This record gives sequence, C-alpha cells and structure tokens, in this order.
Amino acid sequence: QVQLVESGGGLVQAGGSLRLSCAASGRTFSNYAMGWLRQAPGKEREFVAYISRSGGTTSYADSVKGRFTISRDNAKNTMYLQMNSLKPEDTAVYYCAARVSGGAYSYLGNYNFWGQGTQVTVSS
Repeated sequence: QVQLVESGGGLVQAGGSLRLSCAASGRTFSNYAMGWLRQAPGKEREFVAYISRSGGTTSYADSVKGRFTISRDNAKNTMYLQMNSLKPEDTAVYYCAARVSGGAYSYLGNYNFWGQGTQVTVSS
C-alpha cells in the first residue's frame, strides 16, 4: 500500500495563500488517483479536489473552484494543493488520500489510503 504524509499547513489571514504538499512512499505513486479532503471543526469530512493518475483530469468542490488548484509531480511522488484567496470557512484539517478504483470523485468511500492530515487555519 501507499503511505501519505501531508505538510504545508499553518495560520494565514483571510485573502492569503498556502500550498499543501502530500508526499507518497511505498507503492508506485503514479498508480493512484489522488484527492484532497478536509474536515472542519464539528463538521463531516468533505471532498475538496481530485486529480487523476496522470494529472490530466481534475475536479473541485464548488466551494473552492477558482481559488484552489490541485497538481501532482509523479517524478517526485508528491501532490500539491495551491490555495489562494483563503476564507475563514476554509479552516479545517486537510487530508490527502489515494484511490485504486473508479467511482464518484467526491465520494469519500472511494479513497482507500489516507494521510494524517495538516491543520489550516484562516483568520478573519
């Protein structure tokens, strides 16, 4: 299986930017489609963004579309989430996850392997 470690979280003011990274080890990274998901305090975990194995297909939650960009570098076994124009409602623990099969991008049950998460806090 693949092991995932997120980094890059922190405290930022509203309107600011952060870039999250997800480093993969273990199995071949390019074999997995990937996603970013988040969980805000007191709320259920939710889909943020998806990227296919090659990086040619991406998908975003409506709440982040136009502000966040998902990307990956298979040569570096790393996935990224560039977050711009951050809002207080983006405050959450952000998780990267890998998936081995198809199905809806936004369905959390389709993600098989998860990292431990990184905290993002956006102050108003």
